[in-house]
Amino acid sequence: MAEEIAPRSFSIKLWPPSDNTRQVIVDRMTKNLSTETFFSKKYVLFSKEEARKEAARIEEAGFKASSELFMKEPDGDGSSAVQFYAKETSHLMIETLKRGPTVSPKVEAETNGDVETQTQREVEPAAISAQNGTRHEGAAFDISGGKRAFIEAEEARELLSPLGQTSNWYTKIIFSNRSFGIEAAHEAGPILESIKNQLLDVDLSDFVAGRPEEEALEVMKIFSLALEGSVLRYLNLSDNAMGEKGVRAFEALLRSQEQLEELYLMNDGISEEAAKALSELIPSTDKMKVLHFHNNMTGDEGAVAISEVVKKSPLLENFRCSSTRVGADGGISLAEALGACVNMKKLDLRDNLFGVEAGLALSKTITKLTGLKEIYLSYLNLEDEGTKEIVNALKSSVPGLEVLEIAGNEITAAAAPVLAALLGASQTLKKLGLSENELKDEGAIVVAKAIEGQTGLTELDLSSNLIQRAGARALANAVVSKKGFELLNINGNAISDEGLDEVKDIFKGSDVLGPLDENDVDLLEELDEEGEEGEEGELEAKMGHLNVESED
Repeated sequence: MAEEIAPRSFSIKLWPPSDNTRQVIVDRMTKNLSTETFFSKKYVLFSKEEARKEAARIEEAGFKASSELFMKEPDGDGSSAVQFYAKETSHLMIETLKRGPTVSPKVEAETNGDVETQTQREVEPAAISAQNGTRHEGAAFDISGGKRAFIEAEEARELLSPLGQTSNWYTKIIFSNRSFGIEAAHEAGPILESIKNQLLDVDLSDFVAGRPEEEALEVMKIFSLALEGSVLRYLNLSDNAMGEKGVRAFEALLRSQEQLEELYLMNDGISEEAAKALSELIPSTDKMKVLHFHNNMTGDEGAVAISEVVKKSPLLENFRCSSTRVGADGGISLAEALGACVNMKKLDLRDNLFGVEAGLALSKTITKLTGLKEIYLSYLNLEDEGTKEIVNALKSSVPGLEVLEIAGNEITAAAAPVLAALLGASQTLKKLGLSENELKDEGAIVVAKAIEGQTGLTELDLSSNLIQRAGARALANAVVSKKGFELLNINGNAISDEGLDEVKDIFKGSDVLGPLDENDVDLLEELDEEGEEGEEGELEAKMGHLNVESED
């Protein structure tokens, strides 16, 4: 009988991966960051060059962390390290997509100043000067996932333990959606203090939800003192119902932030007194680029205080003070303060009570904001007078405008020639929002004629403008064959059934026409279809000879 041969023993090591495997991972992430995949439906994509750099950075961070894990298990086959590597690189890629692409002067020049479609911060992968040495762009420590929940001491100790490791490379913390009690804050405080000099971004939005006022204020003070002296570029304190007491609870942190680039204070109960406290506590800075005060109860006096913050931030590029109950006096104060922010690219003042007078003040400021890309002025009670002045200022002084939203301002056909002149002069304009106004057919036809010669427009919203059959037909014909056009919204108007059929027939085979389910033919109480057609035919004949010019 032949001697039995024992099977040969093989030892397979899964870690470290080969250079080829690592490059495949980098290539795959580059594709996910920069091309049309399911990620592009939710996040802003990167340029190919920047995606490649980000992918290499992510892979290197994941490889380093996984190698450290493997070293702790030298007798293993590396399977744990491989699993961690896959999970960590995926996590970092999602965080990078959430953060958004870098916008640097060089890139902006090369792309002709493309509009930022979400808050996009300049990220410096290279060393950044700090009080205790050098900081490098690292990973995000994010506990915001899942349902909103209270955190007490024991859970905080366990949850935040990775931050306490001396080898951690976290430069961004996100505590949003988790409510800290006092004991949990006492656990978090020393940990945050130990890493504050490596932090770049801090998100404490919605982190005391459901806590009694006294407890919430104490938690804020603990976090503020722990982070005092950090050199942050991004701070988000939104959704904390702070009021003046809350603002002052963050005094230590706010006073120390002289390098801050982005500050978010949305839905924070920023009253007049709270706004004055912010003006007192926020230091003058030549770094601030983004400042957001959405959905507060600031009012006129509060807006005057916020104006002082704006004056101290001359490099602002993105300012939002929407839904803040600001009237004419506060609007004028904000407009005058914004005149010093000549780098402004995105301005959002929606849903306030400015009125015509503040609109006129804003039009003077706009002539200084020549780099504007997006401006949101809906629901400001501008009326025709304010609208004309603002639109004329945009036409004459802002050559690269890409987005204009001016809905709900009681704009009539009298302002249509000025709007048309802007369309004719600006080939960069991509989105124009004019919903909930009173342009009617006369104004719609003027706008439609201007669109025929405009090459950049991709979206037009003229919903709820008392438009009938003639106006709808003119708009449809103006955009149906326009290359790159994406959406025409004429819902909520007074188009007859025949007019609806006509418009749908014009767009047959095209998907750029928005829904028409809220159309109401009785809005203008037309007597009958025949009379309507006759009047509209006469109107079109008159409009055909109209010269579209700016009204100075």
